[in-house]
Amino acid sequence: MTGENNLKSLPLEDLHKAAGARFGGFAGWSMPLTYPLGVMKEHQHTREHAGLFDISHMKLFEVSGDDAAKLLARACPFNPEALAIEQSKYTFFLNDKAGIIDDLIVTRLRLDRYLVVANAGNAETDEQHLRSLAEDMSVEIKPLDRVFLAIQGPHASATLARIGVLTESLKFMTGADRMLGSFISRSGYTGEDGFEIALPEEKAHSFVAELLKDPRVQWIGLAARDSLRLEAGLCLHGQDITPGTNPVEAGLMWAIPKDIRASGSFIGADALRTVIERGAQRKRVGLKPEGRQPVRAGAALFDAEGNPAGEVTSGGFGPSAGHPVAMGYVSTPLPKAGTSLFADVRGTKIPMEISPLPFTPHRYHKG
Repeated sequence: MTGENNLKSLPLEDLHKAAGARFGGFAGWSMPLTYPLGVMKEHQHTREHAGLFDISHMKLFEVSGDDAAKLLARACPFNPEALAIEQSKYTFFLNDKAGIIDDLIVTRLRLDRYLVVANAGNAETDEQHLRSLAEDMSVEIKPLDRVFLAIQGPHASATLARIGVLTESLKFMTGADRMLGSFISRSGYTGEDGFEIALPEEKAHSFVAELLKDPRVQWIGLAARDSLRLEAGLCLHGQDITPGTNPVEAGLMWAIPKDIRASGSFIGADALRTVIERGAQRKRVGLKPEGRQPVRAGAALFDAEGNPAGEVTSGGFGPSAGHPVAMGYVSTPLPKAGTSLFADVRGTKIPMEISPLPFTPHRYHKG
């Protein structure tokens, strides 16, 4: 459904309006930015209890058939056949220059069936990319229309158990379609333990209503989702990673198995091997501004002598960290924790230092 200003509306928009959400545009969608609780309290509620996020703007694709693994091995730098059933993998679609078209989560549901979760702004590009690679392959690519929810925080598992959704069998980065009659994975974008749940629209309203009967569960908007993921050091595609960014400079090589780096035939493999051999010219780092003023995306960075040093790609205030937090790229000789830089914010020099990531510890349930 498309609303004002040609923005698409979430299937549960009526629930968000009833909850007092303030809306704004994101990736072509009208999204709840905040609720009456406010960004700071929404952020802390997620860290302390359980935050409920509507992420239905993201897209799910089912990839199935005899050549499903072959297609994904061509599109992504990992070996889909090495995944166990119900195992999930963070990965990418790369272009022929090893730039990141999108970052994804792929889950193996059956021997020949995988579920791909793609970012909202890249959904059409991703689908076209997959279909172009699938020519002459025995594979079906099926976009799924689902309400997609995330429940995140230390009480996420307990609040699901209260309504009969038992998650003990799932550990971090696993997913299954044997519960709820749909898909549930133990994953998320906050650094906390949590789940992402895809439901048919006709089941979603009652499911949400049951969840929200628990006072530990509160709706959380996009603004707090951004501060949570930034504190957790997680990249946002379109800002921290783009088609002009490769996994080496982004610090994401941990997602590419060593044997695949060496001999994989995925798109962008040769370009990636060249970058590995040559070394990245810049690196993604955490950045801690001095004082209380956040430094936002787009601010230019300079070294102590005033030489250009890089750029901030994400920035804001970290409610759990208790200070402003940011990420960005700096030239390769610089990325050492404690290195002093400054950001140019509308002509004002804001002192910053390179900081380890994440700013708050990950609390994933690894079993």
